[in-house]
Amino acid sequence: MLGIGAIPSVFLAIGVLAMPESPRWLVLQGRLGDAKRVLDKTSNSEEEAQLRLADIKEAAGIPEECNDDVVQVPKRSHGEGVWKELFLYPTPTVKHILIAGVGIHFFQQASGIDAVVLYSPKIFEKAGIKSKSDKLLATVAVGFSKTVFILVATFLLDRIGRRPLLLSSVGGMIVSLATLGTCLTIIDHSEKKVVWAVALAIASVLSFVASFSMGLGPIAWVYSSEIFPLRLRAQGTSMGTAMNRLMSGIISMSFLSLYKAITIGGAFFLFMGVAIVSWVFFYTLLPETQGRTLEEMQVLFGTFFKWRSTMRELEKNKHVSNGDSTGNNGGQVQLSTTNG
Repeated sequence: MLGIGAIPSVFLAIGVLAMPESPRWLVLQGRLGDAKRVLDKTSNSEEEAQLRLADIKEAAGIPEECNDDVVQVPKRSHGEGVWKELFLYPTPTVKHILIAGVGIHFFQQASGIDAVVLYSPKIFEKAGIKSKSDKLLATVAVGFSKTVFILVATFLLDRIGRRPLLLSSVGGMIVSLATLGTCLTIIDHSEKKVVWAVALAIASVLSFVASFSMGLGPIAWVYSSEIFPLRLRAQGTSMGTAMNRLMSGIISMSFLSLYKAITIGGAFFLFMGVAIVSWVFFYTLLPETQGRTLEEMQVLFGTFFKWRSTMRELEKNKHVSNGDSTGNNGGQVQLSTTNG
């Protein structure tokens, strides 16, 4: 039975063989031609591919005018100066990006998703489901709900944007956690089985997992991989991943002790409070990244709570550069925002 778990790993290993090398790694090996081909396939436009390649070349110390397929790369230490730039002397832009990238991973796990998924049989038992087959069926439904709504996120992510999907997702999680906490509290204090509360508790668990899977779950990984400058991306995303795994371990190991201390209903009210804080965090600090070039994102980040006015200025300048503004004939206006 345990060997069955190796089957997906085999397919994953075969799939990895078909994956291209990272453009950054190819540039560091001096293979500019191969890096350009990968970027052309993975970027939204040729302009974005050129910008990303130029950024990677700059980080690698390769002159901008050097466009041969194979070049000699200057010797430099791995990650030179990156940790200092991230933590000791961050610019406002880097500071904002780091807060957003690590923060989204913190809230992804602090909202209690692993507690719900890992301890769903215990939650269903507390909700009043005693039969092992019924608990198994409800647990399977949780996994099915999670899978289906990840597919929903896959189709919607590039159509409606990161922010609408993220905020809607967290809003759904807040309502689900409030309902689940209320139902479990009612069941916990009732001497008789409250059928409607049991049914609503099950529905709330499925709703919570679905809301998470269609937004916060996948977007945390997408968003954090998009916002870091290429020279900081490896170390920045690793910090986000480390925060994600740390919070996952803390929530998983402390959930049983937590619900024994403040009741199972109280535990989900606590997660609801965290989800509310996360919604405010995302709404105020995380700008939309869909369709934005790396250059535009470097302008958006660094303004912290004022990113909306910066985005409006970007849109205005884009219209001017496209000749949409009368009397400018495609001239560009310089942004007044200072990013440090």
